[in-house]
Amino acid sequence: MDYREAGVDVEAGRAFVDRIRDRVQRTFRPEVLGGLGGFGGCFEIPAGYTQPVLVSGTDGVGTKLKLAHATGIHNTVGIDLVAMCVNDVLTSGAEPLFFLDYVATGKLEPEDLANVVDGIAAGCEASGCALLGGETAEMPGFYGAGEYDLAGFCVGIVEKSKILDGSQVSVGDVAIALPSSGIHSNGFSLVRKIVADAGLAWGDSIDSLGKATLGQVMLTPTHLYVKPILALLKSAVDIHSMAHVTGGGLPENLPRCLQDGQGFKIQTQSWQPLPVFNWLESTGKVERLEMFNTFNMGVGFVVVVPADSADKAMKILRQQNTKPWIIGEVVAGNRTVALA
Repeated sequence: MDYREAGVDVEAGRAFVDRIRDRVQRTFRPEVLGGLGGFGGCFEIPAGYTQPVLVSGTDGVGTKLKLAHATGIHNTVGIDLVAMCVNDVLTSGAEPLFFLDYVATGKLEPEDLANVVDGIAAGCEASGCALLGGETAEMPGFYGAGEYDLAGFCVGIVEKSKILDGSQVSVGDVAIALPSSGIHSNGFSLVRKIVADAGLAWGDSIDSLGKATLGQVMLTPTHLYVKPILALLKSAVDIHSMAHVTGGGLPENLPRCLQDGQGFKIQTQSWQPLPVFNWLESTGKVERLEMFNTFNMGVGFVVVVPADSADKAMKILRQQNTKPWIIGEVVAGNRTVALA
């Protein structure tokens, strides 16, 4: 008996690493030391910082991976993985520097996992973030054939004096929203139940959602906010805080960028939710408040600035090919979010 008979193909693993090597190396920044294949990745602290602070974040893709397994579409969830981490790190005012991934699978399927890594590399390139390393674990008997799970880890950097932690926020500040690309990577347990209860398949097409299949619409990757937010951070705009809208939607994530004694008043009439949210709400007969407590509802990122800086901030964001709008303001409260 050998390792292959037990379900682990070491040679396939080596071939997989060789296959992704060039794609990974294209993400490298000048600060990367060495290449792919060592026991650890080395990254030099960029020059120009007086008191550099490293900001770290980690996340996964959740049950959205079930859709990738069911549809055979594997080239978008890697982007989700990167986005969930780099967008979090951004909220501290940090520039993402490097990223690492962990892929666990029941049986190594080189083509599928190469597509996953292509997505991870694409997300890193779009974020100016080096894919510094990763780990692929073949675990037969733990994961089913053709199944895999993902975890990501990101490290960013910020000058200590420029860390955003909510302490700069004042009542009267304005909240600027940046649109999401869709469901992103949260709420998929509810999405899957709605689709299953409706007797639909991921290959079905829904008129109100366009020509793409239901699976393709739901697998739209999480939007990456790195480039427009870094442009804003490097401008003269006084940013007070930022929030990445993930699980729990606006009510759960916005209070994380406030101080005690503060809350948000959000004008829900200031935007129209994407068609996918309207479809989920009507098909699943989900109450509107529950929708806001589960999904991003079309708002992927929020920037809080003084009222007199809002116009300048939005001008800069528009120059970065985004479509920002004022979604509300900071009011007195107990870390609450009022949906008006």
